[in-house]
Amino acid sequence: MKQALLTFNAGSSSIKFGLYARDSLTLLCRGQISNIGADAVFTVDGTLAGQLRAHPVPLPRSGDHDALTHWLLGLLDAALAGIEVCAAGHRVVHGGPEFAAPTRLTPAVVEKLMDYSALAPNHQPHNLAPIRSVAATWPRVIQYACFDTAFHRTQPRVAELFALPRELSDAGIIRYGFHGLSYAYIAGVLPDIIGDRAAAGKVIVAHLGHGASLCAMVDRRSVGTSMGFTALDGLVMGKRCGALDPGVVLHLVQHHGMDIDEVSDVLMNKSGLLGVSGISDDVRELLASDSPQAAEAIDLFVYRAVRELGALIASIGGLDTLVFTAGIGERSAVIRERIAQQFTWLGVDIDIGANVGQAPIINSARSKVNVLAIPTNEEIVIAEAAAEFIERGSSANVS
Repeated sequence: MKQALLTFNAGSSSIKFGLYARDSLTLLCRGQISNIGADAVFTVDGTLAGQLRAHPVPLPRSGDHDALTHWLLGLLDAALAGIEVCAAGHRVVHGGPEFAAPTRLTPAVVEKLMDYSALAPNHQPHNLAPIRSVAATWPRVIQYACFDTAFHRTQPRVAELFALPRELSDAGIIRYGFHGLSYAYIAGVLPDIIGDRAAAGKVIVAHLGHGASLCAMVDRRSVGTSMGFTALDGLVMGKRCGALDPGVVLHLVQHHGMDIDEVSDVLMNKSGLLGVSGISDDVRELLASDSPQAAEAIDLFVYRAVRELGALIASIGGLDTLVFTAGIGERSAVIRERIAQQFTWLGVDIDIGANVGQAPIINSARSKVNVLAIPTNEEIVIAEAAAEFIERGSSANVS
């Protein structure tokens, strides 16, 4: 029987999955259940997609994450005869101070991860839902988690600290950073694109999507990032505010009569591009709009990205390579050009044709800085960790 590795990336309204051959890490199929909470939709592609689409197992369109993951596992069981899932890997946003490497999931580990839900309330509970479903449906399948925070544990302590009383820092209130699986993927493929020496230089990766952050790397290791204790910090995002004077939170409570839940809803769900534009959290819609509020939202998105980039460039003493990735970073030539144009003083020079043409290398021959647009692949990072997990033995963590 052919063995396969199953990966999960569960968000607030979707469950993305991938199935990889254990021996070669060849992608067998990739899909998602989207629009969870409303009228759920199932999509899939890849070599085994036809078998999954053809199997008459009705999708429970109004199910929650647990019910829909259970349905997906049943579909895989029924439609993919001859394939045995030997491990299931999960993207988990927050590993806290304890988990800095892919980790075997046990009831005790899952309980600890649930405690971190308060640090990532829009992500962590959904990340953990498929873990429960797999454990209930396939109790013998090895499960493990890969953490978005883990890549940044190489930051120097000064980059992690807030200027808070030491006892709070010692209690784990530090800058963790996120999008680590995306950054780990980029760090892994950089040598293939620009060579080992350049990849080991001063690199900043801009993960620009509905959630957005920056990561400064030296020797392909994180030394600084724009996100902090939670995924609210740093850049302007789709619906999240990014960096904010903490006094604003106090003001909203003391003078606008908001309780904590209302403040949380404003900062996480009603701010960012959506809040500033009043129109949409989608960069494509905002760029196509003639609304001055839409233009201002884009201007603010670019300004904050440039400002945070400048701070990270200063922190590592220069810039050799700038990488754009994630939905906006990979697909929006306009946003890439607008951000890059602000660093001509550093010698950044964009090749307009390459940028519009979605080439992986978008700097001109005159540029003193490599500028790249690389599609990220968080799933393969999880699958590779699974393969290493099984190779070393399921009782040990991957370091």
